[in-house]
Amino acid sequence: MARLADYFVVVGYDLDNRVEGEGQGRILQRFPEKDWEDSPFPQGIELFCQPSGWQLVPERQPASFFVAVLTDINSERHYCACFTFWEGLDSPQLKKVDAGDADEADEEPAVVQHSKLFAPKSLVVVSRLDYTEAFRNCLGLIYTVHVDGLSTPLETVIGNLLTCVIPVAGGSQPGPEEREDSLRTITLGAGDRQVIQTPINDALPVSGSSVAQLFRQLGIVNVLYLFCAALTEHKILFLSSSYQRLTDACRGLLAIMFPLKYSFTYVPILPGKLLEVLSTPTPFIIGVNSFFRSETQELLDVIIADLDGGTVTIPECVHISLLPEPLLQQTQTALSMVLDPELEFSDQAFPPQSMNPSALKIQDKEIRAVFLWLFARLFQGYRWCLHIIRIHPEPVIRFHKAAFLGQRSLTEDDFLMKVLDGMAFAGFVSERGPPYRATDLFDDLVANHVERIRQEEACPHKVMNHVKELAEQLFKNENPYPAVAMHKVQRPSETSQSTDQSRTPFPVLDDVAVQLFIDHAVAKLKSSPPVVKAELKSMVPSGPPLGDIVDRNGNVMANSARRLEVVRNCITYIFDNKMLEAKKLMPAVLRALKGRTARVCLTQELNQHVLQNRAVLDDQQFDYIVRMMNCTLQDCSHMDEHGIAATLLPLVTAFCRKLGAGITQFAYSCVQEHMVWTTMQFWEAMFYSDVQNHIKALYMETDDGNQQDQQDGSGNIREISALELAAEQNRLWPTLSKEMQMERVQKEESTVFSQAIHYANRMSYLLLPLDTSKNRLLRSSGLGDVESVSNSYVTNSIAGSMAESYDTESGFEDAESSDVANSVVRFINRFVDKVCNESGVTNEHLKALHTMIPDIVQMHIETLDAVHRESKRLPPIQKPKLLRPTLLPGEELVMDGMRVHLIPDGRDEATGQMGGPPLLPAEGAIFLTTYRLIFKGTPSDALVGEQIVTRSFPIASLTKEKRISVTLTMDQFVQEGLQLRSCTFQLMKIAFDEEVASDLAESFRKHLHKLRFPQHVQGTFAFTVGQSGKLVLEPKTKDKNQSLKTLSKNLVKNAKRTISRQYVGRKKEVPATWENRSNFQSELDEDEISVSEEVDQSALTLSSTIRSSDRQTMSNVVERACCRDYQRLGLGTLSNSLTRSKNEPFRISTANRMYTVCRSYPGLLIIPQNIPDSTIHRICRCYRQNRFPVVCWRHSRTKAVLLRSAGLHAKGVVSFFKSPNAPTAVPSQADSTSLEQEKYLQAIISSMPSYSESTGRNTLSGFTSTHMNTSESSDKLRQPKIGDLMKQVLGNKEDVPGTFSRGALGQKAKVISLSQPKVSGKARNSPRGKWGSIRGSGRLSAYNPDIGTRLAGKESPQPNGGPNDPLFLRQQKAYLYIIGDKAQLKGGKQDSFQQWEVIPIEVCDVRQVKNSFKKLMKACVPSSQTTEPNMSFLRLLEDSEWMTLLHRVLQVSVLVVELLDTGSSVMVSLEDGWDVTTQVVSLVQLLSDPYYRTFDGFRLLVEKEWLSFGHRFSHRGAQTLGSQSSGFTPVFLQFLDCVHQIHLQFPMEFEFSQYYLKFLAYHYMSNRFRTFLLDSDYDRIELGVLYEEKSDRRNPQVCKSVWDYIDRLNKKAPVFYNYMYSPEDEEVLRPYTFISNLKVWDFYLEETLSDGPPYDWELRSRQESLAEETAEKADTGAPKSQRHIVWPCYDNLSKVMPDAITKLLQDLQNLEAELGQTSEKWKDTWDKIKTTQRTETKLESKPSFSSSLLMSSNLSHQRRSQGVCLQDSRVGSSIKLGLDCEASATSTPVAGRPSTSTLYSQFQSTESENRSFEGILYKRGALLKPWKPRWFVLDKTKHELRYYDSRQDKDCKGVIELSDVESVTVGTPTMGAPKNVEEKAFFDLKTSKRMYNLCAQESSNAQLWMDSIQSSLSDA
Repeated sequence: MARLADYFVVVGYDLDNRVEGEGQGRILQRFPEKDWEDSPFPQGIELFCQPSGWQLVPERQPASFFVAVLTDINSERHYCACFTFWEGLDSPQLKKVDAGDADEADEEPAVVQHSKLFAPKSLVVVSRLDYTEAFRNCLGLIYTVHVDGLSTPLETVIGNLLTCVIPVAGGSQPGPEEREDSLRTITLGAGDRQVIQTPINDALPVSGSSVAQLFRQLGIVNVLYLFCAALTEHKILFLSSSYQRLTDACRGLLAIMFPLKYSFTYVPILPGKLLEVLSTPTPFIIGVNSFFRSETQELLDVIIADLDGGTVTIPECVHISLLPEPLLQQTQTALSMVLDPELEFSDQAFPPQSMNPSALKIQDKEIRAVFLWLFARLFQGYRWCLHIIRIHPEPVIRFHKAAFLGQRSLTEDDFLMKVLDGMAFAGFVSERGPPYRATDLFDDLVANHVERIRQEEACPHKVMNHVKELAEQLFKNENPYPAVAMHKVQRPSETSQSTDQSRTPFPVLDDVAVQLFIDHAVAKLKSSPPVVKAELKSMVPSGPPLGDIVDRNGNVMANSARRLEVVRNCITYIFDNKMLEAKKLMPAVLRALKGRTARVCLTQELNQHVLQNRAVLDDQQFDYIVRMMNCTLQDCSHMDEHGIAATLLPLVTAFCRKLGAGITQFAYSCVQEHMVWTTMQFWEAMFYSDVQNHIKALYMETDDGNQQDQQDGSGNIREISALELAAEQNRLWPTLSKEMQMERVQKEESTVFSQAIHYANRMSYLLLPLDTSKNRLLRSSGLGDVESVSNSYVTNSIAGSMAESYDTESGFEDAESSDVANSVVRFINRFVDKVCNESGVTNEHLKALHTMIPDIVQMHIETLDAVHRESKRLPPIQKPKLLRPTLLPGEELVMDGMRVHLIPDGRDEATGQMGGPPLLPAEGAIFLTTYRLIFKGTPSDALVGEQIVTRSFPIASLTKEKRISVTLTMDQFVQEGLQLRSCTFQLMKIAFDEEVASDLAESFRKHLHKLRFPQHVQGTFAFTVGQSGKLVLEPKTKDKNQSLKTLSKNLVKNAKRTISRQYVGRKKEVPATWENRSNFQSELDEDEISVSEEVDQSALTLSSTIRSSDRQTMSNVVERACCRDYQRLGLGTLSNSLTRSKNEPFRISTANRMYTVCRSYPGLLIIPQNIPDSTIHRICRCYRQNRFPVVCWRHSRTKAVLLRSAGLHAKGVVSFFKSPNAPTAVPSQADSTSLEQEKYLQAIISSMPSYSESTGRNTLSGFTSTHMNTSESSDKLRQPKIGDLMKQVLGNKEDVPGTFSRGALGQKAKVISLSQPKVSGKARNSPRGKWGSIRGSGRLSAYNPDIGTRLAGKESPQPNGGPNDPLFLRQQKAYLYIIGDKAQLKGGKQDSFQQWEVIPIEVCDVRQVKNSFKKLMKACVPSSQTTEPNMSFLRLLEDSEWMTLLHRVLQVSVLVVELLDTGSSVMVSLEDGWDVTTQVVSLVQLLSDPYYRTFDGFRLLVEKEWLSFGHRFSHRGAQTLGSQSSGFTPVFLQFLDCVHQIHLQFPMEFEFSQYYLKFLAYHYMSNRFRTFLLDSDYDRIELGVLYEEKSDRRNPQVCKSVWDYIDRLNKKAPVFYNYMYSPEDEEVLRPYTFISNLKVWDFYLEETLSDGPPYDWELRSRQESLAEETAEKADTGAPKSQRHIVWPCYDNLSKVMPDAITKLLQDLQNLEAELGQTSEKWKDTWDKIKTTQRTETKLESKPSFSSSLLMSSNLSHQRRSQGVCLQDSRVGSSIKLGLDCEASATSTPVAGRPSTSTLYSQFQSTESENRSFEGILYKRGALLKPWKPRWFVLDKTKHELRYYDSRQDKDCKGVIELSDVESVTVGTPTMGAPKNVEEKAFFDLKTSKRMYNLCAQESSNAQLWMDSIQSSLSDA
């Protein structure tokens, strides 16, 4: 029973005492005046009566009521019900107010005028019970008695109120006799009666309708945010203008948190005076009146819920963890079905009739039921994670958080982690943990309904039914008798409320009278017998164990039975001492141990091998067991949520090995390096679970044996859980005698104490390192303030090598062991203090423990020292021996092999995850040579241990090197490592072995860097090769070929001499270009300044400047400058200037022979015939880097020319900005140059035959005739095409430049806007300046569709319809299109008659190419595996935009091809003219001219466009220290990729194979050859390397030029040849360029781990010869399998794939060798076969499939890839057709291959050659036919067995293909066999089709035949 009211207080306005101008309240009277013992009077009530402050008001306000909640020091809540009304003040009181405070006049200006003021007075009931309505009624009654002047005295009413006693809670289910327990009718003696219903179970909160109200005010999502915030301990502030609503909202929030109780600051109504409470650091739930809203604005970490506005504001710095999915979603659904049931049916055509939500009170319970259901799901199975560590005298219970999270697989869940760590949950455990107590609705739910909840959770309607049932129980608990109505309580009459005057102040009550009532009631209570309400205690049911809960997130892989089988087998092998088997399984086991079930399985298996707590192993077994334990622990988190470390703990102290006499090493000394051992929570959980087991055992022994097991309902016997046991003990406790009780308490206490000693030992085992002399402290700060100590895993492998290498790094040489000991002692002490205090160990015992611990630690240190000493003596484990790499001729080792591990990168193939064996990680060594970085080793996986893994790349291709730290799965060392990335698409992640000293690794890095970036290009491998590794800068040897040297010297000298002053002058304005920065240049620059004489350049012809002694070498220049190509194209010959025929439109100019005009151009250039050299000197200044337009190719049919130049200087267009009308008196220099430029362009145009035919006059007839004279039909076909292309390249009119537009086929194309003004008629006739024509309408940005339409051959609208309008002429294509950079378009000159026209495009910047390539490398060779969807290969490839760049280059090239093909010349004038320009120009020539698709042509193209025209290879390739900062920009690689794309689309048009392109791509980056070094011919001459390539015969092994190397290789084997080469005459290729048509080049993706990149050919042949030698040695006559297993990324696929042509060529060679003929070169053979095939196909009407496919050139050439399944013989075909090598490959006949003999039909050879063995054999005929003698011929050449009627017979009767023969066996005679023949003369020949029975004349003969057939089978 409890008092309804503890105190009654009257609080009034304090007239005497005002602080700082604010009114105060004061307690006028309180009853009882003496505090109750059980509940002291709460302080500060007067503040809470008027939370907004005490104020006087001029008008009476209505009475108000609200309940405030105060919390006392014992965290008991007191409910203060405040009833406030207003009383008038009389005049003497008023005067007192005025006198007291004149400044109140500010606030209340009415003070002076008003005769009357009103002061508040509050009646307050203080109670520990929360009956809001009862309090409202009681206080209302007292007020009514006072106002209406009822007869009952107030003292009686108040006395009755204070003595009223009601029950705290009703019975379980009230029966009639208990009815008055839960229903209390009270009367205060003023004619009133009211019924108070007490809840059946007071553990459940009473909420009225406050929860439903809260949801109505804020909405579902907001309340869920507040709910999660409250549970995760955030600060919550409610705002409302109503006090009662604040209280209700707070009460509602607390109600939905049940069964958790809120234990922080809880103030539903906070007075304004106490607002600073809001800045407290602790969490709170507080309500504040909206009046103070402004003062809550600056709170940074408080969540503010505005009840009136319905908003919840969460500050930025606050992160609320929400419920885990799918719980959150399901909760929201359930809540919306309660609050808004119509939502579900709102879309239905016929919604149900009655769908209104329940009444507010019912709805309130339904919402609470949803939250109960939610908590039952969150906490299901929590009782299985409780550890009971003491039963008597009081149960002590701890919750095992890690196990709970682990079994629910919610370890990552933020919300649940925070809830379990919170105070509320700690309270929940201490309140609900005890196993024997009264239970409530939540206990029942979590024990008995978990299964139901789990089955229904996905079905909202079933959930709703459950929620409704729960709501009913909650409602019944709160309203046990809903039928009993409220009885009458009087309200004040209307009249008394309205009249002011009659009201008297509230009287002073007679305290004696009230006190009498109270004393009387107390006396009565004492005399009456105490009401003992028997509390129903019972055993709390635990519910289903957590283990049954399905691990939803657990992946199937982790639980596969196969993996567990592997783990079990491995352990069995280890203990059966089958070490080899175990070793093979080990890698698979270590992979399996990533899964949880496998780890559990491991601990169970190991447990079975422990006998009497001990298992002694030998060294190798011990090593394996430790390794498995480490792997298991490695993936355990520090929480050990799956209890793996806990189950391993007893095992690490059980497994051991003998090291010597009496010295044993236990496994714990090798598994210390894990976080879990330094985590205090882990040790506590372990300790508690062990204590629980021991205490359980204690009581199991004391109880009788018959009580041990209980039977389940199902009849299964199950073990009693510790909690059940404890419940039983708690039930029996009161019945025991005092002695028994004491005995049990002592037993439990000593159990805990002994466990504490045991754990002190265990902890010292795992925390003290094996080598305590080294002060290497533990990584984590797990040991508190001092980081704890640990060692590496010292198994026998490491003990030896590691101990010495770890010198005393710490710097403490002596006495550090004491530090280690101290920190461990401190850690164990902290642990012991905590657990002993919690589990009630006596102080004496605790002191004993503290003295024991240092001794335990010291003792353990001593035993460890002995173990450490012995472990050092163990022999180190054998490591695989280091394999030596094969080196190229001239390549030398810089650093010898260092033992490293090659770690897998982000590519899956090698790790065995895509099938196939795991080749990585591998163990081996890394070698640094002058040319390459090579890793060679063997896989760590024992199953593939005999394979060799090689990965290498040229040092010059290294793009990034970074340090990494690597953990190897095998030994758990964190090791230093390097990640090296190469632009040949190789990635090496290496971890240095522990035997490699760190300074060695550092020197490796330095050497690598030095080799990667030499000081000068002469330090690269191509120059230093064969110079014994010294980086020689200038070789001083006397050169045999003196004339070449002199030529180069003279050229350079003359170049210096002939630089004119003008050139020097210009130097000042031109910013120093890259060429002027190299160290060689600096001397030159000094020279330039001092040049004084000026030579007339026009007078210098090539022949006149060079002395006669040097003229003989002039041919080299001519050859080098690609004159052959110019002559082939008819662009001019190098004859004397006088005799040169004037009708040739172009001439070869020698103006640049000294490289004075343009240093990056070749010496000889093609320019128009009539342009003198002097003009060139002037023109070149307008262009960047002086790269003025020169002709590089001419179309053989249309005679259109292709020109290349750099973009224009902005300086060249100064006059462009001048107004066209401004009169220019004197032409400026800029004007004259622009004139020169115009002349130059005009000269080019007039050199075109189409132009000269139109007589140079721009008349209409002229235009039409030009249009007609080119082949009409082709033009018509092509016109629309150009228009489309143009539109693609230029984008549409609407497109904004710089955005992406979706072009045809949805490809991404950078918009290219075209700028060309529309010139109005008026402007055209007005006088213009030089540039007027281009400036007609002022701005250049307008896109002019006319160009596109004209190109498309469509009519453009005429502005005024006049035929003589020049627009009419514009339908003619321009003679010259200038592909210009959009950015520098202003420089172009547009002439009025449209003879040339600028096509502006946006080119990709070099930086773009560089960044794109970086991303491409990361996409193709990721450094680590990732599962993020936005990191997939295709996504990264798209992000890199590499394909977009290819598309752009190809698109522009195809456009240029089309323009040239229709007869317009094109000038490509982009950036500096050496990157994109080169790409486009080269591709155009490749597409247009079949010559460039041959070996010679392609070489010439690259030499001409890339090398001579100065693509900056050294600079773009970052080949030296100087260009290091610019980074690697693979412009040439991009070009090769474009060629590869074209090759894929036209496989029959190229003489070279894809391998040729890959070979060039690799060596372009490798620096093995000098070809792709240096930036221009000038640089090459200066270094004297331009002409020496051919003349170096000293070292024939070393090729300096990649072309020589290719030629040399091509003679030996057809590796570069494309067998499908079958060109069509004059075919112009037009590839598709959309991104969807482009493929990723396999060069970027393929990898061969067997012998590294396949582009250094000598290495391959060497490796093969070595392999042959070893095979010969090893051959002991055992049968060798002909099968070859091909592994992805290990084998070279192209090498092992069958390739008919290579096979045939090889067979030919074998045959030639057999016949003793000289072997022909493969090319001759090939050409011979080709010609015979051609003639045959012409003769035959039906050509045979294979031959025509291979050879015929008159195939109808399809544009797309042919369906020809012939492998282009790439690297691997390893044919050796040179004389010096014999055939290495052998092959077996494969069944089902098409007949090989047909391919030999072209060999007309004599009979004898073709007959290897012949004679008469009897052959059995078909069914029912007799045996007949036949003349059999065995033909090894054609690989067949033929038979004839007789020897003379020429017509073959039948052929047995040897490739079909399966076996030759001894036969038996059958019916009709020839008589008188021995039985042994019969033999059978079995083919895939039938069986041949044969018979020789005698047995010896038969044997001969069988042997011959057998031998030819094996030869094949």
